[in-house]
Amino acid sequence: MPLRINTNTPALNARRILNITGKDMKLRMERLSSGLRVNRASDDAAGLSVSEGLRAEISGFAQGMRNAEQATNLIQTAEGALGEMNGILLRMRELAVQSASSTVNDSNRQAVNAEFTQLVSELDRIAQVTSYNNTGLLTGFGNTVSQNIAVSTALASTTTGVVGVQITGATSGSYVFVDSGSDNQLTLGNGVTTQTLTSGSFLDSDAAGGVVATGSSVVANFDRLGVQLTLSGQKVAQGLNPATDGYRDGDLNNLALVIDTGTGGTFQVGPDDGAVHRLEVNINDMTASGANLNLGSLSVSTLSSSQSAILSIDLAIKNVTKARGDLGAVQNRLAFSIQATGVMLENDQASDASIRDADIALEVSAFSRSQILNQSGLAMLAQANVLPAAAINLL
Repeated sequence: MPLRINTNTPALNARRILNITGKDMKLRMERLSSGLRVNRASDDAAGLSVSEGLRAEISGFAQGMRNAEQATNLIQTAEGALGEMNGILLRMRELAVQSASSTVNDSNRQAVNAEFTQLVSELDRIAQVTSYNNTGLLTGFGNTVSQNIAVSTALASTTTGVVGVQITGATSGSYVFVDSGSDNQLTLGNGVTTQTLTSGSFLDSDAAGGVVATGSSVVANFDRLGVQLTLSGQKVAQGLNPATDGYRDGDLNNLALVIDTGTGGTFQVGPDDGAVHRLEVNINDMTASGANLNLGSLSVSTLSSSQSAILSIDLAIKNVTKARGDLGAVQNRLAFSIQATGVMLENDQASDASIRDADIALEVSAFSRSQILNQSGLAMLAQANVLPAAAINLL
């Protein structure tokens, strides 16, 4: 090996390697102190891009779970109020039954009617004051189907067989059916979106046309519109009374459903935009004078009015119970949504951790290696700096 004084090649080599070892040791110290493998984009540019996308989804999942938990609290508020309304209706029915008997006279009925009137007022008061975060819940929450048969003509169940309508994210407006009765198809449209179902899949066929099977009911799900119809079947033998015997192919032609605009009703339970990331809830107007209860004009001050009040109260009890059942179903759905979102959140966090988080055991091992190389490099640099001194011996 040539002996040089001006240029100490071994020392230059040792210094270069020391720089590499020092950078590696600094990197390991940074990862061990922060606990992260990726502290800046240059550490892993592709991994950082993936990680940021995961973090956005993780935050969406976490907020969606909180939204679902708060939605559960909202539903419990509404359902609790409806439970008290159920109790009031049962007491009103008891008073109506009492007043409908000739064992009490008109003077007694006036006293019974005084309590009855107060209970009707209390139903209205509960419906008006039940709220969550200053949003009323029982005076119409979310878009609702108008119960006015004059406009929602498809709800005339005695001639159409429609015994129930559920809406999920359906926009407000008028929905019109096309039901020719000859092609086994049922079409629903709102002027913007139209969806056609093949009615032959759920109808029986006879000489008079397709009908829902006797004693059964079917669901026609217009999922693109957010509308579900429950159609009843014949209650007697086929062909006896096509006009009143449940749904028959063609019964809904040119009839309409009107959906009124309401406040609230949308729960964002997923991380992204789109109907599948939201859950829609609808609570009809549950005031005593509203179309669902229709108790505003009831009285038990006479024998005949008491007798007729029983049927009206029974219908109101049915509607309140149905509303409670619907809310209970949504609450159960929210519980499953929270559980499913929790699983997705956990796995996204695990994926993000595999990209971002430092493997401490690996980093400690690498740091120890860098320390040893740094110390040995320093020792070798000292030795390399001594090598040119050998030229003195020649002089």
